[in-house]
Amino acid sequence: MRDGPPRVLAIAGTDPTGGAGIQADIKTISAHGGYAMAAITAIVAQNTTDVRAVRPVSARLLTAQLDAVSDDVEIDAVKIGMLGSAAAARAVAAWLDRARPPIVVLDPVLRATTGRTLTSPVAIGGMRALIERVDIMTPNRDELAALLGRPRRASWADAVDDAVDATALWGSRVLLTGGDGTGDLAVDVLVEPRGGDAPRLTEASAPRVATPHTHGTGCALSSALATLQVGERDWSRSLARAKQWLGRALRAAEVLDVGRGAGPLHHLCERDDGRAASHRLSP
Repeated sequence: MRDGPPRVLAIAGTDPTGGAGIQADIKTISAHGGYAMAAITAIVAQNTTDVRAVRPVSARLLTAQLDAVSDDVEIDAVKIGMLGSAAAARAVAAWLDRARPPIVVLDPVLRATTGRTLTSPVAIGGMRALIERVDIMTPNRDELAALLGRPRRASWADAVDDAVDATALWGSRVLLTGGDGTGDLAVDVLVEPRGGDAPRLTEASAPRVATPHTHGTGCALSSALATLQVGERDWSRSLARAKQWLGRALRAAEVLDVGRGAGPLHHLCERDDGRAASHRLSP
C-alpha cells in the first residue's frame, strides 16, 4: 500500500484544441487525482469541426517514449487511445509484454467525433493482437463491429451479444459503450469473462445529457476508468464513478464555449465547483 496519486500513462494522438486525445486524457487523469504521463502516437491537426491532417509517430520513436517512462517510473495504470497504424499497435503490444503494467485500458479509437477515419483497416488488424494484452477495452457499436469484422448491429441486444463473443475470442473484458445511442438513458454493458462459465454482464446507466458538446467523450471515459481502477480494484465500481463524473462534465460543457462544432466536455468541472479531487491507493 502506498499513499499518493495513481501514476497513469496515456498513449494516444494529439488534439490541439484540447478536447480529445492525449490532452483530454491528461485533464481526465488529473481530474481524478492521478499523475498523468503521456506517450504520443500521432500528431493530429484537428478542431471541433474537422480533422485536417494526421502524422503518425514512427514505431521507433513511440517505443523510445514508452521505454523512457517505464525504465524510470513505476506505472499504476495505462490508457491506450488512438494508435493509427499497425506498427504502433505492434510497438505498444511489445512494450506491454516487457513492462507488464498492472492495469491496461484500451479505447479502440477508429474515428474522430467529426466522422474522419483515424485508423486504417490494416491498423485494426494490429489492434486485434493488442486486445489480448489488455484488461478491458471500451468500444462503441461501430468500433466493436470493426474489430470483429462484422456489420454494425442495429439492435443493442445484438451488439451485447457481439461483446460477449469478443470477450470469448480475446479473453479481455469488454465495456460496450452506449453514449452514441438514443433514449433517456445512456447505457453501457460491462462483459467480464469467468473462466469456463458464462461471462458476467453488468449494466451501468446514467441519464443521457442533451448537449452537442461530446468531443472526446470516449477518451475521457476510458482515462477515468483507468485512473479510478487503481484505487477501486473493481471494474463495476470504477465504471459507476466514471459515468457519474462524465455526466457532470457533459452538463458543465457549455460554459467552456470552445469551438464552433462539437465542443469538449468540461474535464475540470469539479475544480470550478470547489470540490478538489482526492485519491488514496489501496492494495
